[in-house]
Amino acid sequence: MKSNCKIAGVICRLMLVIFVARATTTAGVSADVTGWKAGVAKRVITPAQPMWMSGYASRTSPADGKIHDLWAKAIVLEDADSHRVVLITLDLVGIDRATSQSICAELKREFQLERHQIAMSTSHTHSGPVVGQNLITMYGFDEANHQLVKAYTAALKNTLVDLVGNAIKSLQPAIVQHGEGYCSLAVNRRNNREPDVPTLRAAGQLVGPVDHTVPVLAVRHPDGGLRGLVFGYACHATVLSLMQWSGDWPGFAQLELEQRHPEAVALFWAGCGADQNPLPRRTVELAEKYGRQIAESVDQVLSGPMPLVTGKLTSSYVEIDLELAELPTQDQVMQDLQSTNIYIARRAQRLAKAFELTGELPKIYPYPVQLWSLGNDIDFVILGGEVTVEYALRLKAELPGPVTWVAGYSNDVMAYIPSARILKEGGYEGATSMIYYGLPTVWSDDVEEHIIRTVHELIK
Repeated sequence: MKSNCKIAGVICRLMLVIFVARATTTAGVSADVTGWKAGVAKRVITPAQPMWMSGYASRTSPADGKIHDLWAKAIVLEDADSHRVVLITLDLVGIDRATSQSICAELKREFQLERHQIAMSTSHTHSGPVVGQNLITMYGFDEANHQLVKAYTAALKNTLVDLVGNAIKSLQPAIVQHGEGYCSLAVNRRNNREPDVPTLRAAGQLVGPVDHTVPVLAVRHPDGGLRGLVFGYACHATVLSLMQWSGDWPGFAQLELEQRHPEAVALFWAGCGADQNPLPRRTVELAEKYGRQIAESVDQVLSGPMPLVTGKLTSSYVEIDLELAELPTQDQVMQDLQSTNIYIARRAQRLAKAFELTGELPKIYPYPVQLWSLGNDIDFVILGGEVTVEYALRLKAELPGPVTWVAGYSNDVMAYIPSARILKEGGYEGATSMIYYGLPTVWSDDVEEHIIRTVHELIK
C-alpha cells in the first residue's frame, strides 16, 4: 500500500512538472487571455556623411566608413488596461539631457506619451557619432564639424518620432515571455589588468564584481511566431576603436539574432557595465565572436520554458537632485583655463561661461530614475549615466520582486555613476571621467544611497 502511494506521488509530481512546463510555452496560449499588445519598428541611423565619432578622445578626424549600420529600434508594450510604454534602443555612445527632453516633448505632442512611458536606452558603442552635448569636452572639432553634429541630432529626433509612430501603428495582440541567460564575456576592468585577462580567465582567477545575467523578453505573435527580442547585458561596447561606424559587439549580437530569427526585431539595452570590459578586444573578429556568444545565450533562453508576462503594466519616472562634491571656485576655474591638459582647459571654458551667466556653478544634477513593472514578475529599473555594476547587484538583492533588471546608459548619459566604494577609490570611473563629461567635480558621498533610496521609493 505504501509502495502504491509513493508511485502515485511520483506520478502526481511528474504531471505537475509537465503542466508547469506546458504553461510556460506558447502552445495553447491565447494573446486575448493575457490582454497584452506589442508593436515593433526599426530604422537605420548611420550618418549619411563623414562626421566625428564619439567614445574616444584619441580620435582626430571624422569616420571614414562603416563595418555595419547603426540602428534605432522601438518596441511598444500595452497591457489589457491600455497602459502603454515604449522602449527606444539606440546604437549610440549616449544621449544628452537636452536631446532627450526634446524627443520626449515631441513624442508627447504626437502620441500623448507621458515622460514615464518613454525610455531611451543607448548601447554605448564607441563607434557611433557624437550626439548633442554628450561628452562634448572630449572633442576638439571645428565649427563645420559642430554643425554636422547639430544637424545629425536634429535629424535623429525626427527619425525617432517616426520610428515610434510606426511601432504604435503595428500594435497587435501579443504573447510576452521572459527569461534569463548567462554569458561570462564581461571582465571587471578595475580589478584585472587587460594583458593578464587571458591567463587569469584560463586559470579561473578573474576577480571583482560582475553581472553575467542576460535578461530576455520575447514578444510573439498569437500563433507563437517570434516578433521581437529585447535583451540586455552589463558590459562596455569597447571592442573596437577603428574609424568605421559599428554597433560593436551589441550590434553584432543584434545582427546575429535577426539572422537566426528573420521575422523578429532584436533590441539591446546596456546594463550596469561602466566598470566592465569585453576582454581581450581590438579586432572585428572578437566583436563578432562576443556578439555570437550573447546571441547564443539569448537562444538558449528561447529554447527553454519561459514564463508569461501577465497582469498590469506600471511606469514611473523622477529626476532627483543628485549632489556634487565641493565645487571649484571661479579663481580655480580661471587657473584651469591655462592648464596644459586640453580636456581640463576645455571644461574650464564651459565652467567660465556658467560663472559669467549665473555667477555660480550648479551644485546638483537632475538625475533620471525610471521604473517599469512588467506584469507581476519583472521590475525594470532604468538609470541614467554610466552606472557601475554594484548598483545592479545591490538592487537585485534588495528589491522584493521575483525578477529585477537594471539598465544604465538611458535617458541621459551625463557622467559615470560610481558606487560608494569606487567613488572613494577614485580612478577613472570614480573621478577623472567627470572632466570629459564637463561636470565641475566628482559626485557627493551620498550618490549611491540617493539613487538606491529613490528606486525603493518608486517600488513602494
